[in-house]
Amino acid sequence: MPAIGYVTRNEDGFKGQLRTLSIRTDVEIVPNRSKSHESHPDYRVYCSGSEVGGGWIKTGERSGKDYVSLSMAAPEFGPRKLYANLGRAAGQDDEDAFAIIWNPAD
Repeated sequence: MPAIGYVTRNEDGFKGQLRTLSIRTDVEIVPNRSKSHESHPDYRVYCSGSEVGGGWIKTGERSGKDYVSLSMAAPEFGPRKLYANLGRAAGQDDEDAFAIIWNPAD
């Protein structure tokens, strides 16, 4: 699946850019410090300062490693939610570099 953005892990979560054919915006993925139920997201996703979604920590079936599954919605994305996962950025040696990998619902 194609990468639709890149982020770097920092002390506050992740920060970088979301980039598609029609969207180019700053993105921040920060811990949800007000999480009070297991169904609530582990992370909140902000694009240019506006909250557009959440992220849930999942465990890979084959790898057994944790990853973050993202769900985002905004008028710029169209009528459907945008799903993506945070994964290792291809060709990156920096262990704090991640790609936002598009995960279409269909």
